[in-house]
Amino acid sequence: MRDAQKPNQFTLNNLLSRLQEGRFVVPDFQREFEWSPWDIRDLMRSIFLDYYVGSLLLWKGKEANFSALACEPIYGHPSDGSPEHIVLDGQQRLTALYYACVAPDIPLPNRSNRAIYFIKVDHFMREEYDDAFGYDWRSRRIAKLENDPTLQYQEHFFPLSIVGAGGWEMPTWVQGYTQFWQDKLSEANERGDNAEIERVKLCAENAKKFGKFLKDLTEQYQISYIELDKDLGLDKICDIFTQINSKGIRLDVFDLLNALLKPKDLQLKFMWREAKGRLSFVDSPKLNVYILQVMSILKQAYCSPKYLYYLMPGHEKTIRTPDGHIDKEVLIENTEDFVDLWNTSVGALEQAIDMLRHPQEFGVTSSKYLPYVSILPAFSALQEYVRRLPADQRLEGQRKVRFWYWASIFTNRYSGSVESTAARDFQNVRTWIQDSDAEPPLIQEFKSRFKNLDLLREIKFGSSTYNGLFNLLVMNGARDWITGNIPAIGALDDHHIVPASWGEENLSDRSVHSILNRTPLLDETNRHVIGKKLPNEYLPELIAKNGENHVRKILESHLISPAAFDILLRDDFSPEDFEEFINERQRSFVEAIESLLIKERLDLSPHLRSLDEQVETVELRIRKMIATMLGEQDNSIPHHIMDKMQHRLVGAQKKNPGFDKDYYGTLGGMLEYSDLQELKDIILSKSNWQQFSSTFPSKEEVAKRFDQLANMRNSIRHSRTVDEITRKDGEASLLWFEKVKPVV
Repeated sequence: MRDAQKPNQFTLNNLLSRLQEGRFVVPDFQREFEWSPWDIRDLMRSIFLDYYVGSLLLWKGKEANFSALACEPIYGHPSDGSPEHIVLDGQQRLTALYYACVAPDIPLPNRSNRAIYFIKVDHFMREEYDDAFGYDWRSRRIAKLENDPTLQYQEHFFPLSIVGAGGWEMPTWVQGYTQFWQDKLSEANERGDNAEIERVKLCAENAKKFGKFLKDLTEQYQISYIELDKDLGLDKICDIFTQINSKGIRLDVFDLLNALLKPKDLQLKFMWREAKGRLSFVDSPKLNVYILQVMSILKQAYCSPKYLYYLMPGHEKTIRTPDGHIDKEVLIENTEDFVDLWNTSVGALEQAIDMLRHPQEFGVTSSKYLPYVSILPAFSALQEYVRRLPADQRLEGQRKVRFWYWASIFTNRYSGSVESTAARDFQNVRTWIQDSDAEPPLIQEFKSRFKNLDLLREIKFGSSTYNGLFNLLVMNGARDWITGNIPAIGALDDHHIVPASWGEENLSDRSVHSILNRTPLLDETNRHVIGKKLPNEYLPELIAKNGENHVRKILESHLISPAAFDILLRDDFSPEDFEEFINERQRSFVEAIESLLIKERLDLSPHLRSLDEQVETVELRIRKMIATMLGEQDNSIPHHIMDKMQHRLVGAQKKNPGFDKDYYGTLGGMLEYSDLQELKDIILSKSNWQQFSSTFPSKEEVAKRFDQLANMRNSIRHSRTVDEITRKDGEASLLWFEKVKPVV
């Protein structure tokens, strides 16, 4: 690559000559010339003041590349030039220089008249630079000035078009300008007008100095450029071009591919126009690029710009085979395959967006509450991958994709460089779906970090954590405070629980705006129930109309716990009460993340969710009872169960750098990696039953109750449906275990 880059410089004269000869052409994917008249003026001011105006990036052209990129002349240049370089970066500057100094007889874009650029020499020589550089529209007066050099000399009006005229045009003008003021000096001397003599003498001297300045400037001012070798591959050009920034605008690989596909009779822009209405829920200018990224991920598991070029029909990609040899492959054979993959990817994005919008799936009520727009390519590609799995694998695949999504949201994973992250995540999650032991490190990071989330600082929608928590409230079935119904998805917005006006008056920070003090509500509810009232005023009004139990139940759907509810009702509500409230709601949010996401109860109905939590409580009690009654007697654990627990512990230690080996070396720690059936076998083993027989009535009853509990747990966790008999047996076993009092 180093050999393909040749740094060099153009003198101003040389550059202007090349511009006139049509040596520079612009690829179709470049945006149009869009500088304003004053931008052109400012560029000329910078050049005349010997400022650096940036370097150009040029690609040495050849006929195949001119054709492939559908190149066009610089704005204003006729089409009969001699193209030599394709402009990758610098089009706006080159066009501005051409327009000001060559002065083509056309108006500026979106203007009705031609602009004329000039220097007021008298101001320039007095270093009054703000007044020295100007432009004007081609009025009758300007037309007269253009055609009358004597009038130009008299008014110190130097048309910049003279710089680009070449030949003897500039020396002739300077000579005429100098001679004009020499003649004026002679006339003043003849009259003996001393004041006039001093004035015109200065003008004559400045005319000479300005002439020398122009000669030095045009011959010595240099504009640097990097020339890329003409044989450099289009894929490398694609990657280079999309990394360039010009005036703060990131250049778009979509426009590049659109130009490259035109010769293949593929109109990518038209295809996008047909697709964008299907994706209109998401407000992002990059959706067209996201379609290409989904295509690339599905086809080659990568999506950075240099890989997008391999989507070109018939283009060969260099690959290294497992035995180390270099080979070639074509990802997309022809235009029909490209269109099919485009349509598949548009459909994948559309279905992914619909899934994100679903209130029970991901709870994104509007585009502004989407935690990351940039996660869409990876999420859509993974959803498409799961849809292609055999039917019996899709449930588990969907579960793992959902886990990855929430882990990404709450670890701020998509806040940095996203193309490499998306590609890596797609590969890791795909492998995890195929092999449950290949859990991505991100999952363990999420499990270990979520309890330490600082939710108080999340004060504005837009951050991944703020939006993710808002989505979680929607998914939790947050009900309207007036009707008690779950509102229509598009009608929700986030509103303060304790009014913002109270917080502005009583708090020294902005914590009143935290997500901990906000919740999804209808605008109507916010206006008619809350307004500027404190909770200790509007909650009693709700209770009086609907009953306390009903109001408490509704607020619990907003993760406002009974303890938080009681705090809100306190008389003389104070900043200390507010702090206590948000601390309690922080705890509720963290518990919700653990229950709904970590323990994956999100898809369960409220009743099954409650049953699953009760099973977990019983399981924890049994583990504690076993650890207490057996002490640290590892040899009391049946060998086949100990082997399974040790195997799981080794796997967990590999995934978690913060693994507490001392704790998980104890029996209590090891038992965390056992299931209900294994707990049953520990209790019923010949060596242990004697110690447990005083707690449980009989082996048969213990086995029966454990089996009922495990059947209900398995039904809840795997099939997501629980028949009535399994549920009632499970509920009976829960009651039975709750009455068990261990004898220690």
